Amino acid sequence: MKKTRKKYDAKFKAQVAIEALKERETLNELAAKYELSPVMISRWKSEFLANASAAFDAPKKDDEAFEKEKNRYLSKIGDLEMQLDFAKRVSKKLGIPLPADD
Repeated sequence: MKKTRKKYDAKFKAQVAIEALKERETLNELAAKYELSPVMISRWKSEFLANASAAFDAPKKDDEAFEKEKNRYLSKIGDLEMQLDFAKRVSKKLGIPLPADD
C-alpha cells in the first residue's frame, strides 16, 4: 500500500513557523505536538523568515489583475441588468409575458 504525502496549507505552516520562532518549545517538542519532522519545521521557519518582507510589499500584479477582472465582470453585470430592464419594458409594451423572476 503506497502512502501519499501529507499536504499542509500555508496557514498551518505559518502557525508552526511562528511557534518555532517563539522558541517556547524545542523543535523536537513541536515536532511531536504537530506530528511533523523537526527538519520540516526548520525548513518552514526558514521559508517564513525568507518571505517575511512580502507582508509589507506593494500589491502584486496578481492583485491588480484580479481587480481589473472584477471590474470587468461588474461592468458586464451592469450591462446585462440594463438589457434585462429594457427587455422587460419592451415586452410589457408589446404584451408579451415574461417568466416570473425567481
